[in-house]
Amino acid sequence: MIDENHKLNSRKDVKKMKDKKKKKNKKKKDREEKCTNEVKRKTEEEKGQSKREDNTTEELGEDCNIKESPKIINKNKKSGRDEELLNEMKRKTEEENEEQSKVEDNTNEELGKGLKEDELNEVKERLVSKINKEKKQSNEDKEILNTEESIITSSSFESLGVLSSLCDAAGKAGWSYATRIQKETIPYALQGRDIIGLAETGSGKTGAFTLPILQALLEDPNHRKSIYAVVLAPTRELAFQIHDVFNALGGGIGATCVCIVGGVDMTSQSIALAKIPHIIVSTPGRLVDHLQNTKGFTLRHIKYLILDEADRMLSLDFEEEINQILEVIPDSSQSRKTMLFSATMTSKVQKLQRASLSNPIRIEVSTKFQTPSTLLQYYMFLPAKYKDCYFTYLVNEFSGKSVLVFVATCNNAQRLALLLRNLGMSAICLHGQMNQSKRLGALHKFKAASRDILICTDVASRGLDIPHVDVVINYDLPNHGKDYIHRVGRTARAGKTGQAFSLVTQYDVEVYQRVEALLGKKLPEYKLEEEIVLILLQRVTEAQRLATRELRELLATSKQNKRTRGATFTDDDGVEAVLNEEFERKGFYAGGSGGYGGALPNQRGSGKNKKKYRH
Repeated sequence: MIDENHKLNSRKDVKKMKDKKKKKNKKKKDREEKCTNEVKRKTEEEKGQSKREDNTTEELGEDCNIKESPKIINKNKKSGRDEELLNEMKRKTEEENEEQSKVEDNTNEELGKGLKEDELNEVKERLVSKINKEKKQSNEDKEILNTEESIITSSSFESLGVLSSLCDAAGKAGWSYATRIQKETIPYALQGRDIIGLAETGSGKTGAFTLPILQALLEDPNHRKSIYAVVLAPTRELAFQIHDVFNALGGGIGATCVCIVGGVDMTSQSIALAKIPHIIVSTPGRLVDHLQNTKGFTLRHIKYLILDEADRMLSLDFEEEINQILEVIPDSSQSRKTMLFSATMTSKVQKLQRASLSNPIRIEVSTKFQTPSTLLQYYMFLPAKYKDCYFTYLVNEFSGKSVLVFVATCNNAQRLALLLRNLGMSAICLHGQMNQSKRLGALHKFKAASRDILICTDVASRGLDIPHVDVVINYDLPNHGKDYIHRVGRTARAGKTGQAFSLVTQYDVEVYQRVEALLGKKLPEYKLEEEIVLILLQRVTEAQRLATRELRELLATSKQNKRTRGATFTDDDGVEAVLNEEFERKGFYAGGSGGYGGALPNQRGSGKNKKKYRH
C-alpha cells in the first residue's frame, strides 16, 4: 500500500508540473504576440505616413526639394531596435526551453528508476548542483595537472650517462624518459657513491638502481664469475617483480638473476645458487637460511647491496637478519656500495645509514609523507553494521574498473572475496596464508585483467607495480599512517590518475584522524544516500550467510587433509593454521596460566596427572 500511495503521489506531482509548464508557455506566447502586434501596428502607421508625404511631394512638383524630416528617420531607427529586441527575446526563450527540457528529462529518468522524493523541484536542484560539482572537479584536475611537476622528465637515459645497449633495453621495456628520482640518482650511482633515495610511490625507484648495477657489471668483467649484487625486499611479490625487471633489462647483455624467497623448495634454490648468478633478489629470512645451510654459498665478493623499502623491512623484525647479512658481506671500506630506497623514511633507516654507509648522498624528491598529486582521496563515514552493504555498493559503482581492496586480516580477505563472488562479481584474494604458487597466480590474474577485484592484506601494499589499478579501497584502516601512503600508492603511478576511498566507522575515527595528521590535510567526504544503499541489504545479508558457510567448509576440508597427511607442516600452511594444529594436538594443555593452572576448576589438574605443554 505504501508503494502504491507513493506512485500516486509521484503521478500527481508530475501532472502539477505539466500544468505549470503549460501556463508558463501560454504567458510567454501571449507576450510574444503582444510585442509582434505592437511592432506591426507601428510599421503600418509609419507606412501610412510615408505614403501621405509621397503624395504631398508629388503635388508640389519635382522642383521643390523637400528634405526628409528627422521625425521619420527616428521612427525608422526605433523600428530597427524593436526588431533586434524581438530577436533577443526569442533567443532567450529558446535557451530557457532547452535548459528546462534537459532538467525534465533527467528528472523523468530518476523517477523511472524508482527514487523516492516528495517534490520534483528538489530533484532539479540536486541535478543542477551535481553538474556544477563535476565542472568544478574537472577544472581543479586540469589546474593540478598544469601546476604540479610531472613525475616523468624530458631527459633521456643517454643524457644521464647510461650505455646505449641498456637504453635500448629500457626502451623495449617502455621507459623512454627518466623520472625525477632516476634523473637525480643515476649520475651519482654511476660514480660509485652510496645513495639514500626518498621518493613517492610509483616514481620509478626500481629503475634507479637496476640500470647502474647492470652498467657497472658490464664495465667490470673481472666479477662476472661471482655474485655481484644483492637486492633485499620485504615481501615475496616485490622480490619477484624486481627479478622480472632485472631479467627484462639485463637479458640482452647476458646478466643472470635469481630470486630467493620463502614458500619455495630450498634444494632448487641451492642448485640455482651453485651456478653463481650475477644478481640475487631475496627476502632477508630466506637469504640467512641459505647462508647458514647451503654449502659453498658466500657473499664475500659482492659489490652492491640494495635495500628496497628499507623502513618496512626493519619494522617487520628483519633487523636481526640484516645485521647477520652485514656481518658476512664486505664493508664499505672494501669498495662495497650501498643504496637505500623508500617512500617513507624512519629513524631506524637513519641508524642503518650511520652503520653501513660511507659518505652517502641523500636524494629527496618528496621531503614529507606525500601522496601523488594526481590521486583523488575521499573518506566515507558509515555505520559499522552496514559496512558490507556500503562496500558492495561502492564496488558496484566502479564496475568495469580494476579495484584493489585492503583489509586487516587473512580471514576477512577470504570472506569478502566469497561475498563478492556470491553477488556475481569477479573477485580474488591474496594473503599470507596462501601458498606461493596461489599467491603468484592471483597476482598474475589481476595483472592480466582476468579479475577486476583483488582483496588483499598488507602483503601487496608495498612496491607492487600494477599499472591499470583505477581505485583503491581501504576496507580496514591501517594502524600506521605510513602504511596508508603505501596502500593508496598502488594507483596513480607514473603520472596517471586514480581514486582512493577509506571506509570509516564510528570505531575508526581516532585512527583516521592520525592518518589526516600525517598527511597534513583533511580529505573530502564521499557522501551516499543511506536509503539507496540499503536497497542492497537483503542481497548482501544472503551473500554473507553463504560466504560464512563456505568458509566453514574450507576449514573442515583443510582439517581432514591435515589428518590424512599425519599433521606434517609444509610451507602451504599459514600461521593461523599452524596455531590451530598446535591447540588440537594431544597432550597440549591450554590452561589460563600458561599450562600451569586454569581459570576453571576442571582445567587445573593436580600433581602427576597434570598435563604439560610439549615443546
